[in-house]
Amino acid sequence: MQKSTIQFLLINCFLAILLVSCGSVTKNYTPKTLDKTSFEVPYFKDSKIDYVYKTNITVYGNELTGIFIAKKINDTTHRVVFTTEFGNKLLDFEISEKDFKVNSIVSELDRKILINTLRDDFRLLLKKDYAIQEQFENESANIYKSADGKFSNYLFISKKDRKLDKVVHSSKTKEKYTLTFSSENNIFAEKIEIIHQNIKLKIELNYFKPE
Repeated sequence: MQKSTIQFLLINCFLAILLVSCGSVTKNYTPKTLDKTSFEVPYFKDSKIDYVYKTNITVYGNELTGIFIAKKINDTTHRVVFTTEFGNKLLDFEISEKDFKVNSIVSELDRKILINTLRDDFRLLLKKDYAIQEQFENESANIYKSADGKFSNYLFISKKDRKLDKVVHSSKTKEKYTLTFSSENNIFAEKIEIIHQNIKLKIELNYFKPE
């Protein structure tokens, strides 16, 4: 059953590259004078913590569930492990801003397009620092633009509680994928969603609370 679910995930990830999304991130936002030139993300920064989440990956209605574990192993690198709910390891990555290493991966998931998609998703999820070039706002958030190669990341900081609620990864004209964070204390994110706009892929992480 597990192998069949993984195969469905792979098939749909391959099909996903054929779809295209559209829309501009800033068209409905108001430019503002820049009030900061850098931003440090508060999540996933403590090397003493194993960040453990129950995980649900949905692709075209097919689901794969398991456990996501992220651990900061040095100043620049996180180790990411994804297992089944029974503890069988599916993948084991080491990710930094510039480097990426596959320690292990099951054969059903060992496909370049899937590995690259998860690499980019997890790299943005674990990103610590952003250099800010432009600033915008809407009714509920201050929005900071940070260059990311030929793409840009837009950070949405709530005006109400000054928490990082969302990061949008975008080209000049199209949103690619979005990370949303739910945090009670602005230190630890209890719930995270990674939603792709150009493929039907969603990753949901819910903090694993020991019984």
